[in-house]
Amino acid sequence: MAVEGQYLGMQLGVPDTDPENLAFFEWCGRHELRLQRWQSNGLLSYPPGTANPWDGTPEHAWEPVEGRGTIVSYCEVHHAIHPAFRGKTPYLTLLVELDTQRSEPSEHEALRIVGNLVTPEGELAPPELVERTGIGSRVRIVYLDVGEGFALPQWTLDGEVEQPTPWRYPDTRAGHEAANGSG
Repeated sequence: MAVEGQYLGMQLGVPDTDPENLAFFEWCGRHELRLQRWQSNGLLSYPPGTANPWDGTPEHAWEPVEGRGTIVSYCEVHHAIHPAFRGKTPYLTLLVELDTQRSEPSEHEALRIVGNLVTPEGELAPPELVERTGIGSRVRIVYLDVGEGFALPQWTLDGEVEQPTPWRYPDTRAGHEAANGSG
């Protein structure tokens, strides 16, 4: 059965015709991170798919995975491209490499999941949290309930570990705005 919900007033849904993503988001709706473990090689993969990305075989099981990892990249959004995000900028969209299955099957492959930086309560992170988060920050998963049995996986700083000094992209907005005459 399809899942539907709302996030910041936007309609969201995963149809029955997408069973792999539907299963993933239903597990998230139970506040469990589960990924496909492929029978042929024992590896986990993300995003959900119809076949093993390494050999094309379809046999898999949904396995629980710890939702902790490290930010390997991020996008800091300053211009709300949808009205629902007005007043919520800046916010971060994160690419998080999970601790599970790091460097497998090779040093260049890992389980990486995208989500927004949020407070532990699931609200988009305020500017002071955005400013102290970057590449290398340690995060844990937070589930944002958006509908009956439907939740979005998001990320918050992991308060149970010592945070490294993160690397952040240089802030070039002031120079950019002045160069464009829009300061």
